[in-house]
Amino acid sequence: MADTLEESEPLLSRARGGSGRDCPRGVLTCSSVQESPGAAARRDLCLDQAVVLIEDAIQYRSINHRMDARSLWLYRWYYSSSSQWILSFTIFLILALAFVETPSSLTRTSDVRYRPAPWEPPCGLTEGVEALCLLVFVADVSVKSYLIGWAQFRRNPWLLAYLVVLLASLLDWTVSLSLVCQEPLRVRRLLRPFFLMQNSSMMKKTLKCIRRSLPEMASVGLLLAVHLCLFTVFGMLLFTGEKDAGQDRERLTYFFNLPEALTTLLVLLTTANNPDVMIPVYSRNRAYAIFFIAFTLIGSLFLMNLMTAIIYNQFRGYLMMSLQTSLLRRRLGTRAAYEVLSSVTAEGEAHPKRLGVKPEDFLQVLQKVQLDSDHKQAIAEKLHSRGDGLLSTDEFQKLFYEFDKRVIKEHPPRPEYQSPFLRSTQFLFGHHYFDYLGNLMALGNLVTICVFLVLDAHVLPKDRDDFVLGILNCIFILYYLLEMLLKVFSLGLQGYLSYSSNVFDGLLTIVLLVLEISTLAEYGFPHRGWKPATLGLLSLWDMTRLVNVLIVFRFLRIIPSMQLMSLVASTILDLIKNMRAFGGILVVIYYVFAIIGISLFQGVIVAPRNSSLASVNGSAPCGSFEQLEYWPNNFDDFAAALVTLWDVMIVNNWQVFLDAFRRYAGP
Repeated sequence: MADTLEESEPLLSRARGGSGRDCPRGVLTCSSVQESPGAAARRDLCLDQAVVLIEDAIQYRSINHRMDARSLWLYRWYYSSSSQWILSFTIFLILALAFVETPSSLTRTSDVRYRPAPWEPPCGLTEGVEALCLLVFVADVSVKSYLIGWAQFRRNPWLLAYLVVLLASLLDWTVSLSLVCQEPLRVRRLLRPFFLMQNSSMMKKTLKCIRRSLPEMASVGLLLAVHLCLFTVFGMLLFTGEKDAGQDRERLTYFFNLPEALTTLLVLLTTANNPDVMIPVYSRNRAYAIFFIAFTLIGSLFLMNLMTAIIYNQFRGYLMMSLQTSLLRRRLGTRAAYEVLSSVTAEGEAHPKRLGVKPEDFLQVLQKVQLDSDHKQAIAEKLHSRGDGLLSTDEFQKLFYEFDKRVIKEHPPRPEYQSPFLRSTQFLFGHHYFDYLGNLMALGNLVTICVFLVLDAHVLPKDRDDFVLGILNCIFILYYLLEMLLKVFSLGLQGYLSYSSNVFDGLLTIVLLVLEISTLAEYGFPHRGWKPATLGLLSLWDMTRLVNVLIVFRFLRIIPSMQLMSLVASTILDLIKNMRAFGGILVVIYYVFAIIGISLFQGVIVAPRNSSLASVNGSAPCGSFEQLEYWPNNFDDFAAALVTLWDVMIVNNWQVFLDAFRRYAGP
């Protein structure tokens, strides 16, 4: 909520929006709070303050907020999982409205040749949903401003921007209703990604890092611009020969004028049109390759990589600063909680001295903290292991080191059987070699599917005989079911479910069993010529394909069994978790550019029969938008705009989109 420098202020000072009877500056105690008479009320208030401070430390939040009893209740309610879920769902809902609003994305295809008229929501439907979302955001900013106080609110640029965006959105929403949803531009659609950014501290840090990187990025960008302009001039001077047919074709195709030449080399900077741009002159004289190789070496392989190195260096440095700031917030929160709890100890003494924190007070606070039970148990065990006596400052801080440790859950004990035969069976099917056998069977199932895909590659689905594959799938699925039941017998139900790989395995096995039973009930048992007509929703071929897809997906069970693959998979999952902020920034960029693209290019790509620019009878130039049949890539609705932006970001053939929209919409 506030910067680190602001957290150096006393916990309960006037700047925090508290009353004039808060604790003296620099002294963290709640004994002087006159919320309610009596030592019991003051003690409860102190414990509640400690709970909130510890939760702030766990979540790396600022402690710069109100600390009276009513504000503490509101603060904990605001940061509860239910409230944050409502806020996150509201953000998702207001962003998802773009798929339903005019122009609607509710069609099967975005191809302008086959797309039917989409369903358009009546005026007031999406606006009503949007109004509810805006009301939630109004409540959100109101609660935040109250909790941190007006003084801190005025110094927080994100909250001030939050208020401005809300006012602009409400004003634009009012204009939409007054014009009966016929306004040419909805400004508030461009502002919606802000709600996602302001709700994520990591996205704010990422944006701040990008802002700090801009000066160095601008210097490299200037070098790129100079490099591009110089080679554009060189290219126009080189490829102006009239006698050489290769030079003339190069000039007419790629260097006809300054904008054309600049665009050609800009595309070449991304290597999207390499080596096409070089071929006309290179086919006449190999020396011309030096021009294009030098341009690519300097621009793509040196300057672009230099830009990447600068961004990486800035983010690495800022990441270290961010980690230090987060650590400072945690230590500040835990120290503040220690001071509050030590004041409770001192208040109960005849001669008040801040000697430490009573373990029983800390345990009472710990039970109220919003924290998973595993970490609570780990902290409680560490507290009991130290013996009796008051907790010192260092001991109190070290207890919170448990938050950063990954708790390893112990699996439930296996069931105990009296019969020697059952114990032997339990040992046999509970051994890890039984998992290896299951992996081998899954591999065999995958190999059989691949063999039949190769053998039937040239046979139409309606002519395929699925007798052998159907029999094999039945056998393998029965084995998967038997394997699941034997594991449940050996490990017990709770022990079986305590392994994530078993949950994944068992769930897919049940789905496969249901599909197989449905297939047998609908089409009977496999036999020669097993290719009946479609019955129900899915044909036999569709049912078989679905079963095979799930079997292939089930083969992923081998990943935990192989150490190297498991390490790589866990690393990838950790990367995905840690890159959520960058993913959020990417969502914001896509969202804004999709809305801008719809405003600029909606309807400019029309079906071939209605366009004189479109190809007729295959007469379009090779490699053009029409010849490649890129008709689904347009900005006629939000979903199509996202896919088009994705295709452009990949930079493969992005010059095709550039050329098409230049011809259809204008230079």
